[in-house]
Amino acid sequence: MTTKPESRNHRAIFLSDIHLGTRGCQAELLIDFLKYHEAETIYLVGDIVDGWRLRRSWHWPQAHNDVVQKLLRKGRKGARIVYVPGNHDEFLRDYEGTHFGVVEVAEETFHETADGRRLLVLHGDRFDVVVRNAKWIAHLGDWAYTAALGINTVFNQVRRRLGFPYWSLSAWAKLKVKNAVNFIGDFETTLAAEAVRLGVDGVVCGHIHHASIRDVDGVTYMNCGDWVESCTALVEHLDGRFELVVWQRRDTKVTASEPEPKALVAA
Repeated sequence: MTTKPESRNHRAIFLSDIHLGTRGCQAELLIDFLKYHEAETIYLVGDIVDGWRLRRSWHWPQAHNDVVQKLLRKGRKGARIVYVPGNHDEFLRDYEGTHFGVVEVAEETFHETADGRRLLVLHGDRFDVVVRNAKWIAHLGDWAYTAALGINTVFNQVRRRLGFPYWSLSAWAKLKVKNAVNFIGDFETTLAAEAVRLGVDGVVCGHIHHASIRDVDGVTYMNCGDWVESCTALVEHLDGRFELVVWQRRDTKVTASEPEPKALVAA
């Protein structure tokens, strides 16, 4: 028997790669997460709406609309909502500096933690060489990823009938395929270098669907993960500590197994 988690208040919540408009989006789990988590500021760190997929075929069930309404409701109740577009919702970059009701749009922004550290907040796609220089390859990769999710869905239906938990094919591949591991490492190093260039203490990003909190060359690197497979959110507690929350299933919360670097724990 599971117990309902208590509602938690945070200084900030960071969400990325929700991919509303796709069949892989875990909208119901995100709604459940938002039900139990409040924050002074909510950062939407790109690929919230999947414009690439919606241009090809329209898919917008009620749960996806409910996610939008849930976020807007939090904004109306006083939370600051900052939308930092990614490559899948790049159409919003034309509206940088604009407010859509309670939502403000920024190409990138800075967040100051409770203990005075400055963090660069951006999606991260402009540091992805494939997205920047060969968009057709990025679209091909997106198609392959969608196919993998379709296979994964059928595979996990069988696992559920046999009593086994969810298992992610593409997440496993990212950690096993050498080129994928190298790409993740290069991405993290490049984002950390950008933080150093800008003279900030760390960076929060999304894009690669690989949740992480780690030290990279003396810089705090944090990736929100996604709401397609891992269902992770990055939260800042009221004392400035950061935590990756993995929302595995309704009414059950676990924290990510990857430990925080000591630099993230307020004195």
